[in-house]
Amino acid sequence: MKLSFYIAKRYAISFSKNKAINIITGIASVGIIASTMALFVFLSVFSGLKEFSLNFANISNPDLRVETNSGKTFSVNHKQEELLHKSKYIASFSKIIEERVYFMYDNKELVAHIKGVDNQFVKVTDFNKHLYAGEWFENNSENVVIGADISRKLGLGLFDYNNALEAYVPKPGKGDIENPSEAFNKTLLFPSGIYSINEELDGKYVFCSIGLAQHFLTMKNNEITNLEIKLKPNSDENKAREELNSIFGNSIKIKNRTQLNDSLYKMLQSENLFIYLFSTLVVILTLFCLAGAIVMIIIDKRENLKTLFNLGLTQTSIRSIFFTQGILITIFGLILGLSLAIAIILLQQHFAFIMITPSMPYPVLFEWQNILIVIMTIAILGIISSWIASGTVNKKILS
Repeated sequence: MKLSFYIAKRYAISFSKNKAINIITGIASVGIIASTMALFVFLSVFSGLKEFSLNFANISNPDLRVETNSGKTFSVNHKQEELLHKSKYIASFSKIIEERVYFMYDNKELVAHIKGVDNQFVKVTDFNKHLYAGEWFENNSENVVIGADISRKLGLGLFDYNNALEAYVPKPGKGDIENPSEAFNKTLLFPSGIYSINEELDGKYVFCSIGLAQHFLTMKNNEITNLEIKLKPNSDENKAREELNSIFGNSIKIKNRTQLNDSLYKMLQSENLFIYLFSTLVVILTLFCLAGAIVMIIIDKRENLKTLFNLGLTQTSIRSIFFTQGILITIFGLILGLSLAIAIILLQQHFAFIMITPSMPYPVLFEWQNILIVIMTIAILGIISSWIASGTVNKKILS
């Protein structure tokens, strides 16, 4: 084994008399370095884009959301609120009323969600920190905060008390509608702030006080559509869920951020898998170049191999020479390529050489798990290609 390793090391670091073989081996080595760099950079870039996308989604979603299992609304009594305040897992909670509503302004129409929130809402999410114009509304007022896309589509300005934003929602009840004008609840709203996060959220919500939403939707004072919760730092989510189930019983369902963004997470996971498979295909092609280079070396060293065979080395020992040589070349390319790739990612993270906009650097994220993925991928494929190449040593070559 020591002799095989010694010979493999000499073959790996020494040049052949045949320049073509040196060129082929050099190309294979550079290919391993480049493919290693590409795999790690692609994974790090996607990790950055994933975090970037989830940061926007997490702005609108709390740590936990409590919803009813049946119907649209449920009630929270005073005792349940006290238990929530006393919880050692819950930092703050906000009662929410949410409903799709028809909006009209200056003969322009739009369907969006009205979201009634209490004064604790700003402690649960960071929506109020993303106002680019105006201010957050005061509780029990007719002022609202709208998305930038809603403002653009309806041509809405701020603090225009002469021209109100009209909101309509069907009245609850049964029976035939005799007068269409009496079939809807109507309220007048006055924008006091505009938020801007992303295109989807900017066109989704009109925020108002929970009292206004309850009156507009003809709901009871303790009736809500969901409860949004912010957990204390390092709280156990499973224990918080158990506590919520003990407070509200089995009539509720609890969703975390992953469950609230289920489709987004699935899409990101699918894209991550596609990026990995595409990058791995490049690595496979590169490492088969390595296999080809080892086969060429075997042919070039045929006379030397006959001598070693006649001196007593077995066919298996000679195969292990070229298997070890392939592993050494793979390890060299892996270490150098990974080092260069890590340097590129860290430099981009700290100095932002590549920008999307003048104020926004291209998102990348250094993760240890990506290093492990790259090492495992390159190592496994390197072992396979080296084993295939070393398998071409047979009795015909040695005789």
